[in-house]
Amino acid sequence: MKWYDSAVFYHIYPIGMTGAPRTNSFEISEHRLNKLIPWIGHIKKLGCNAIYIGPLFESVGHGYETVDYKKLDSRLGDNEDLKAFINTCHENDIKVIVDGVFNHVGREFFAFKDVKEKRENSAYKEWFKNLHFDWNNDYNDGLYYDSWDGHGTLVNLNHQNPAVREYMLDVVRFWISEFNIDGIRLDAADVLDFTFMSELRSVTDSCKQDFWLMGEVIHGDYTRWVNENMLQSVTNYWLHKALYSGHNDHNYFEIAHTVKRCTDMGMHIANAFYNFVDNHDVARIYTKLNNKNHFAPVHVLLYTLPGKPSIYYGSEFAIEGDKKPYEDEILRPELNFEDYKTATESNANTKLIATLGNMRNSNPWVGEAGYRELLLTNRQYAFLREYGDKRLVAIVNNDDNDADIHLNISGEFTEIFSGEKRNFDGNMHVNIPGNSGQVWIG
Repeated sequence: MKWYDSAVFYHIYPIGMTGAPRTNSFEISEHRLNKLIPWIGHIKKLGCNAIYIGPLFESVGHGYETVDYKKLDSRLGDNEDLKAFINTCHENDIKVIVDGVFNHVGREFFAFKDVKEKRENSAYKEWFKNLHFDWNNDYNDGLYYDSWDGHGTLVNLNHQNPAVREYMLDVVRFWISEFNIDGIRLDAADVLDFTFMSELRSVTDSCKQDFWLMGEVIHGDYTRWVNENMLQSVTNYWLHKALYSGHNDHNYFEIAHTVKRCTDMGMHIANAFYNFVDNHDVARIYTKLNNKNHFAPVHVLLYTLPGKPSIYYGSEFAIEGDKKPYEDEILRPELNFEDYKTATESNANTKLIATLGNMRNSNPWVGEAGYRELLLTNRQYAFLREYGDKRLVAIVNNDDNDADIHLNISGEFTEIFSGEKRNFDGNMHVNIPGNSGQVWIG
């Protein structure tokens, strides 16, 4: 079993979490990345054994308009701070995944600055997509270029150019040798060049054993990205949507249908997906839920369905944050560790997340287990995860009332929240309180 087969993730947007300025002065005034060191113990208490953190490298504003791939963002500190952070994570048996923003660069990236200055005479004029010197743009540069989603600050790279691909592959080699990272989340992988991703897989496989590549993919056939020649994982936006809307609509059929869509691709594919209920681009789960009591069954499903669960920083405390145009900082707030240092003992939502996370840590086989539906109604849902002689039965109830559940299950099981031990003789009869879930390990 590779480490990522049993990974439980904690997602950090560092510019926000550390309270860094939203605009970079390119001067180090404070080593803010060090603010994250105290959080490592908390992350470990949650049962997380991997951190996805990013963006990290020198940029202008939100972090995805990179200007220097080999330098920690000045708002966060210097490269020594990043090394120390990753070393501390490794000492605590936590892997570190960083954001790889390879589809586009910022306008202050050295090659694009050279193009603006030297125009047709620039050695980098073939580095950018659809570059024309007889058009103009919103910045009145006297040239035109393609940008990600029409955002002029994000200049699309031309990965058909081998020099561009090799530059980025060299960046990855640097990150591995200099910082000892364990994987990369590929930003905008749904529009990233497939030749580049295939070459990237070859390079990372040769540089570090069990290196993990995960792509940000929203739509499409996920198997185009998840295969032995490309990436090990993608973001599971299908399940993200189903988990909250299936509860808001009291419709567990939507969730079960989504799970079947995933498992029909192959159990190993479904188990590879990166599952989440919120992140730095979407509203917080506590905000999305019409009934806040559904926080519990949502997370029971997140941690027990096929795939790798991930918690976005702060959501373990059930903080809120709505998605609004041009106000991403709402989703990416500063958090002070002192305000939350006892949360695993004092906050019921945090305790729930910690119990689920530590269940996954104690039962790493769940990351490779099969899946079989046992019960499905609009308001109750049960399934079996099985790996050899090991079994997990998850049951959730989105109704306000208790539900009596009967399942055709035999054997000795322990329920993770209550600690109750039962020996079932073929009729697993349990009572599930309203808006809750149970996880039985046998």
